[in-house]
Amino acid sequence: MAKNLILWVIIAVVLLAVFQNFDGASSAQNVSYSRFVQLVEQDQIKTATFVGDSMIYGERRDSTRFETQLPSGVDNTEIRDSMLSHNVEVSAQQPEQPSIWTQLFVAAFPILIILGVFMFFMRQMQGGGGGAKGPMSFGKSKARLLSEDQIKTTFKDVAGVEEAKEDVQELVEFLRDPGKYQRLGGKIPRGVLMVGPPGTGKTLLAKAIAGEARVPFFSISGSDFVEMFVGVGASRVRDMFEQAKKQAPCIIFIDEIDAVGRSRGVGIGGGNDEREQTLNQLLVEMDGFEVNDGIIVIAATNRPDVLDPALQRPGRFDRQVVVSLPDIRGREQILNVHMRKVPVSDDVDPKVIARGTPGFSGADLANLVNEAALFAARINRRTVTQEEFDKAKDKIMMGAERKSMVMSEKDKEMTAYHEAGHAIVGRLMPEHDPVYKVTIIPRGRALGVTMYLPEEDKVSYSKQYIKGRIASAYGGRIAEELIYGDDQVSTGASNDIQQATGMARNMVTKWGLSRMGPIQYEEEEQGYLGSQTNRGHISDETSKAVDEAIREIIDEAYTKATEILSTHRNELELMKDALMEYETIDSHQIDDIMEGKKPRKPRGWDDRNNPPAAAAEPEVAEKEEESDEQKPSPGAQPDASSE
Repeated sequence: MAKNLILWVIIAVVLLAVFQNFDGASSAQNVSYSRFVQLVEQDQIKTATFVGDSMIYGERRDSTRFETQLPSGVDNTEIRDSMLSHNVEVSAQQPEQPSIWTQLFVAAFPILIILGVFMFFMRQMQGGGGGAKGPMSFGKSKARLLSEDQIKTTFKDVAGVEEAKEDVQELVEFLRDPGKYQRLGGKIPRGVLMVGPPGTGKTLLAKAIAGEARVPFFSISGSDFVEMFVGVGASRVRDMFEQAKKQAPCIIFIDEIDAVGRSRGVGIGGGNDEREQTLNQLLVEMDGFEVNDGIIVIAATNRPDVLDPALQRPGRFDRQVVVSLPDIRGREQILNVHMRKVPVSDDVDPKVIARGTPGFSGADLANLVNEAALFAARINRRTVTQEEFDKAKDKIMMGAERKSMVMSEKDKEMTAYHEAGHAIVGRLMPEHDPVYKVTIIPRGRALGVTMYLPEEDKVSYSKQYIKGRIASAYGGRIAEELIYGDDQVSTGASNDIQQATGMARNMVTKWGLSRMGPIQYEEEEQGYLGSQTNRGHISDETSKAVDEAIREIIDEAYTKATEILSTHRNELELMKDALMEYETIDSHQIDDIMEGKKPRKPRGWDDRNNPPAAAAEPEVAEKEEESDEQKPSPGAQPDASSE
């Protein structure tokens, strides 16, 4: 910013210097020669100065400055005599001849202006980033160098990816003591490719390697190599490795390497000469004619399928470290790491939270802890309790509550029946995940949500489990049909129908879980930006049979769900009433309903809805105290008399 300001100040000063010579001329009034003669004869001219043989500058009696040009061939003697006779102060001077440097500067000034503007816009296009800046530094690397003292991250800060940590421990030992491996002729891998879903900690693990090894760490994104000019990316790759050689042994970390490492010549993502030249230079630098000893390249991506095969061969990225989603033990370890920075109450159990967050990545768990801390701060608590963690988990998994949304009683009742249908069918289908919570408070884009919580992490699903999921997906629509009739069914089941149809289609076409047998009837093609398109190589008769098989699975699940809800009509009404009263019920209340009992009140329900009076009478206070003693403790089963 300061350099740009200096550039514009210099341009302004130059403009002022060039045009200041014209200030005097621009302020004088230009009069014709005949008018000038009249003014002399009328005694209105005070002074007159002859500049050469062609110009007269002067001042009138009223202090107005003027200038006039003498016609060619006119004798100045006559006009001089006339001015002298009318008391005009006459003088003469030779015209100033500009120096050769001034003439050159004036002639070159437009070119200088164009060059300055060009340099300014080149800087703007070149943009920020690490490394050198300026229009003449396009080919300089943008990698940020972090010294060993700047990196504080260690393996203690990385949890939940124990297998990945073991794979990279050897890198740390080699960087600390390379002779240990070189004595036996061993060579350290040139590159390590970290692969995994977003948020699993690939970048954090790379920083931990540098922090443990205590070596310089170059960090750059794959998109920082590519520019609008062909050849810039390759130049930046060369410059980055030149800098790394001076700091060896060191680590180069390239995040999102798929931005520059896509396969060449296959048309995925479109052709790009600049990207391909950058990739070619990266391949040469990693394993070409010259050997870059002591430089370890670590790259991260969640799209290894689009990388060029030459990039993944031994000698370049020798190892592929999979950083997958953490299991229940990994989630517990990650929670313990993030809870160090948060004052946590004694009632918080990381094991319980880890069990209730299947499929969460490390970034999701960090966000969970942060959301819980924000919930606690809103109500001015000094510690974060289990209640805040439950609220944060519900917000992340089901979406934020939209309590301000106005719903009519009829819409709320229909939503309550709909969600109760999901919950009851899901509860009674074999191998189905337990029902965790049901709410009719609008969350995200949904008017109501039924959450299922797996008892353990699953890596594969049985045919019975998938059928149960399809049946529970139709439970909401079937509940509406039973209560309101076929003509009054709402559009609220559109997403349920989409999910159920997708699972049924996969059972037939991909998973071999139907009467069509273990044959794949659809192939997935990798589309632009990772989108997937299905392409089938089947005949019309087979396609018709596939549709019939899908229909059979859905009809079977639909019939099963209808039988369940018809048999448990009383439980459906009980759950609807509970949702209308409490808006949200948990698994304990659902247990009560499935036993045919009125559900217990939610924890803290009386405190929220019946706050104590500010000035209560002593007798009233005693009665309230007695009633509190008679109430069951939170989570206990209410007795029959209390109902």
